[in-house]
Amino acid sequence: MQLHHNNTYFEQKTFPITVICDGIYFQENIGSVFRLCDAFGVKKIILSGKNLVFSERKINKTSRSTHRHLPYEIILDKEDLIQYIKKNYEQVIGIEITKNSISLHEFQFDFTKETAIIIGSEVFGISKEILPYCESTVHIPMYGKNSSMNVTHALSIVLYCLSQKF
Repeated sequence: MQLHHNNTYFEQKTFPITVICDGIYFQENIGSVFRLCDAFGVKKIILSGKNLVFSERKINKTSRSTHRHLPYEIILDKEDLIQYIKKNYEQVIGIEITKNSISLHEFQFDFTKETAIIIGSEVFGISKEILPYCESTVHIPMYGKNSSMNVTHALSIVLYCLSQKF
């Protein structure tokens, strides 16, 4: 018999992780970020970007109403976001392929620190203004011809791996 929301018994936990969405603008992806963050015990979400549209009606399809109880904040201005990051997080990790990025399997997270995980826009990744504030970048090893995956898929893989190590 398939179980439903009212008869599952998953242990509820919250981890010291904030997911920062730098420039994500597809409503379906924003909704998926909420649903993933809820599933993996993320403490908070920050949405940012000059093209950000936050439509509760549109994100509700993929968020499954998780946006109604998961704390989030909208910081549109990049400089305000940078100051917020510098003030609030001891460990800032970008999910991005860079010349210095480390494989997710090899990266050593410090689980004692207040952590921000930054994901970038669907087209350009983490912006050039925000990327320098990532003390580390991690990438997911891939074996096909494509060098990227949907931002929410990458986030789900990283959050799953982290939740298993906490």
